Amino acid sequence: MQAKITINQTEYSVDFSKPIDLSIPVISGEENPVAWYLEAPKIEPVKEGKWVAAVAQGSVVNFNNVYLNPHAHGTHTECVGHITEKVHSINEHLKTFMFTAEVITLVPESFADDLVFTKKQVAKALASKTSEALVIRTLPNTSSKKSRKWSHTNWPYLMADATAYIKECGVKHLLIDLPSVDRERDEGVLASHKAWWYTGGKIRFDATITEMIYVPHTVKDGSYILNLQIASFENDAAPSKPILYTLEN
Repeated sequence: MQAKITINQTEYSVDFSKPIDLSIPVISGEENPVAWYLEAPKIEPVKEGKWVAAVAQGSVVNFNNVYLNPHAHGTHTECVGHITEKVHSINEHLKTFMFTAEVITLVPESFADDLVFTKKQVAKALASKTSEALVIRTLPNTSSKKSRKWSHTNWPYLMADATAYIKECGVKHLLIDLPSVDRERDEGVLASHKAWWYTGGKIRFDATITEMIYVPHTVKDGSYILNLQIASFENDAAPSKPILYTLEN
């Protein structure tokens, strides 16, 4: 399917038959990525007495229960309800799903005992480009991200001023290939989350963060269309499926 899209008075061609999936699928067992000190997710058939809801075990259908935590077990999109006393729903606040997007690649820098991404790095990578969404690929970018056990690794994170800068550039949807935009253990400061969602005391209800994506090496830095789809959970976060489409002049 080919489509013509006009962005800021410039016409582009988009081939919707060539999606670039940035999501990490939920897999039952240890091949799944895990963060926040939880065990692996489980997908298993319903059991009632001797009856097992699996065709391979005599049932007429496969009928599985899924046990997962959106924040810990793969690609997920969250709203401000993640950090507020009142639990706002991502399903309530994400109402449109197609956005202009920029993909950038960042290499972490040393800061004290951590690895971080700075405002200077982000500004250089963006090079004054503007978009509704920003996709951050971090290096090294090995395929092990799709099954990594992130707990106790002190992953790299965005400095709060870098996150604030991204917000000031007009970005409303921030995507990154790490479990969090903040430090793994930050004593509850949540500096980047707060810099992202709070503006002069006002909450940006229409802004989202998507974490634990995977951006293939074949995806070049540059401009795309993003289709950000979520599972319809009335929760602060939900499993999600961000899809990129290449823009052609």
